[in-house]
Amino acid sequence: AALGLVAGALALARPQHGTLREDVTTRGVDIVVSLDVSGTMAAGDFQPRNRLEVAKEVVGEFVRRRTTDRVGLVVFAGRSLTKSPPTTDTAVLLRQLDDVRLEMLPDGTAIGSGLATALTRLRRSQAKSRVIVLVTDGDNNAGEIDPATAADMAKAMEVRVYTILVGRGGRVPMPVRARDPFTGAVVTETVMADVKVNPDLLKRIAERTGAEFFRAEDPAALRQVFERVDQLEK
Repeated sequence: AALGLVAGALALARPQHGTLREDVTTRGVDIVVSLDVSGTMAAGDFQPRNRLEVAKEVVGEFVRRRTTDRVGLVVFAGRSLTKSPPTTDTAVLLRQLDDVRLEMLPDGTAIGSGLATALTRLRRSQAKSRVIVLVTDGDNNAGEIDPATAADMAKAMEVRVYTILVGRGGRVPMPVRARDPFTGAVVTETVMADVKVNPDLLKRIAERTGAEFFRAEDPAALRQVFERVDQLEK
């Protein structure tokens, strides 16, 4: 009798197994974040972490706010690489962002290449509003594509490029690996190194594409910049 009662209860519950597909239409912006991962992003002036780790955290916060947009991720140093095309899958994008690290690409700062690769990711976008957020801490010194040429491409494609200069120029604390002459062990030391920046270049790129240029010399300022971009692009 008990078994019959259980079987009857299960039958009345009408258990089902399967999948459901649902198409949802939203209104949003297609955005690609182009993030500098060159060696100078290891500078320790964004205490208690380096520039790249702070930038990753702030970009992650930005991505979580853009719930109705497609967001992609490009990284660049001496050359550029697509980590994720524009997607609404925030979880996948955040995993790709978490995987970003220093020394994943040949060193250098190929701003033109980073911008051009981001434009490639937006080439087939049907969105009415397309945006690139370029985050770098240096001057263009590598790559085969001139930043001015890439900016002209963006203007022709009607893509706005917000440029963000992270950190300050001049002498900044940099971690350097060295081998101890007595023990042979590899240790990390902090030395003061000269970092060259080019705010005029980033300003020209932003103005050429109808966007804005920002400077951020500490974590709080970087968060304010991304909040400003968040407000501008709705």
